Amino acid sequence: MTSKKHKVTIAQVFKEFIWPRRKMLFVGLFLIIVSRLAALVLPGASKYLIDDVIVNKDFELLKILLLVVVASIIVQAVTSFILTRLLSVEAQRLISQLRVKVQKQILTLPIGYFDNQKSGALVSRIMNDVEGVRNLIGTGLVQLIGGSLTAVVALILLIRINPLMTVYVLVPISIFAIIALKAFGYIRPIFKERSIINAEVTGRLTETLNGVRVIKGFNAEAQEIATFEKGVERLYLNVKTSLTSTALLTSSSTFLLGMATAGIMGMGGYFIIKGEMTFGDFLSFTLYLGFMIAPIVQMSNIGSQLTESFAGLDRTEEIMNMKPEDNPEVRTEILTELKGDIIFEDVSFSYEDGNEVIHSISFEAPQGSIIALVGSSGSGKSTIAGLAASFLNPDSGKITVDGKDLAKISLNSFRKNLGVVLQDEFLFEGTIRENILFSKPDASEEEIQLAVKSAYVSEFTDRFEKGLETVIGERGVKLSGGQRQRLAIARAILANPKIIILDEATSSLDTESETYIQQSLNQLIQGRTTFVIAHRLSTIRQASQILVIENGIIAEQGNHDELIAKKGRYFDLYTYQARI
Repeated sequence: MTSKKHKVTIAQVFKEFIWPRRKMLFVGLFLIIVSRLAALVLPGASKYLIDDVIVNKDFELLKILLLVVVASIIVQAVTSFILTRLLSVEAQRLISQLRVKVQKQILTLPIGYFDNQKSGALVSRIMNDVEGVRNLIGTGLVQLIGGSLTAVVALILLIRINPLMTVYVLVPISIFAIIALKAFGYIRPIFKERSIINAEVTGRLTETLNGVRVIKGFNAEAQEIATFEKGVERLYLNVKTSLTSTALLTSSSTFLLGMATAGIMGMGGYFIIKGEMTFGDFLSFTLYLGFMIAPIVQMSNIGSQLTESFAGLDRTEEIMNMKPEDNPEVRTEILTELKGDIIFEDVSFSYEDGNEVIHSISFEAPQGSIIALVGSSGSGKSTIAGLAASFLNPDSGKITVDGKDLAKISLNSFRKNLGVVLQDEFLFEGTIRENILFSKPDASEEEIQLAVKSAYVSEFTDRFEKGLETVIGERGVKLSGGQRQRLAIARAILANPKIIILDEATSSLDTESETYIQQSLNQLIQGRTTFVIAHRLSTIRQASQILVIENGIIAEQGNHDELIAKKGRYFDLYTYQARI
């Protein structure tokens, strides 16, 4: 997906973000106009102070001027507070809503997308890319519009005082406007690239912190530091490029506006000496000029912020345009009641084009059957399990569930009936109870205790002071491998699924724990369609059907006794393990 394809337009931003909040933005615009008009009181009052009050020693007019100026200052302060409070809060609300929207969209994407992304990079896209909208809905956009209106009003007042001096001022301002527009067009892709680099660096840093035991175990701190330094260097170079552009803007504004100021001093002095302008008029002109120039300079800063906003929204748009895994246009079949009859019909699959890992696999898994997948590492066992779990989609062939094409079944309705226990089971930061409840948050205490007992979790939680309320740390770091695995099995038991995927479910267990778990798994899989991946062949003797997978094809197929009698690949694997 190219950035051009997903380049956010002003029309899109207006329709999606600005127009729905038009009432609030109009209130904000009204407030900033009132604030800016109140600010124009001071330059006007200065003329009367110089030309009338001081010359005529008019104390009554001085009192009136002071009252008007103080009133204008109060109006500015109040409107500024309300404006910031109103729009800044709304901007933060929008950022929160967008983060939820992007996170929701990312979670709908296929497993393959996550396999090609770093988790830290995705965190950056969710949390950081949407930050820029605060400049669209916050005070930034309103200040841009309000500043433009103030500049127009100030321009009219300047023309009334002295048209020739005004025209002279407009020339350098026009040149600055052209330079600014060119600069913003150049900066936008730089900001987008910065988001990409920042996501990559954040992703690597997250991996480093998660894998700190491996890093220290291999004494690899130096190489991780070097990798991070390279990423930070790329980020620095990107920022340096954008700073060069913004510095050009700042210096050009300083130079051009400085030249305008110098010219105004000369022309103003000339007109005052000739008697064609009073000193009060000159002071008012100078102050009004400041009110016209200040918004223009401010606009360059706001313009830079808006450019950064659009760059972030470009990246967000890329994600929002991705097709969800559970595409309602394609997956129209809803499973109201699932039995669990699964059939693979001539299924092939490849992770990369032209490199198939599964070749024309066909087999049947009737309701309540146990399908064991065995074979050497990398043979395709986990891929078949992933296809059965709908984590992957076949490149060719068909998988049916209760006679319906799995590719057309709503994943939400299918996965309600799915339970998964992985070899490297993932546990969340929190308590043992929270991790078990993950599969069924509304489970009763009786259901929880049954799952705990069935998976023999109580065997170790009874030794903990806080029992099920024990905090297990990130990824369950405070538990042993066997304890984590039993906790994962308890989670699957609580879900009460119709289809179960067990990927090396007993691989982390000692002999005693494995015996317990085998008993609980035997209870769990009763009447449920089960796919078991196991290197320990002793654990699958009771399987309804054993598929020996080699190089992406079914090399042998049958139950334990049949395959032993064949004295083929399964026989070799089984007798080899028996000798060990």
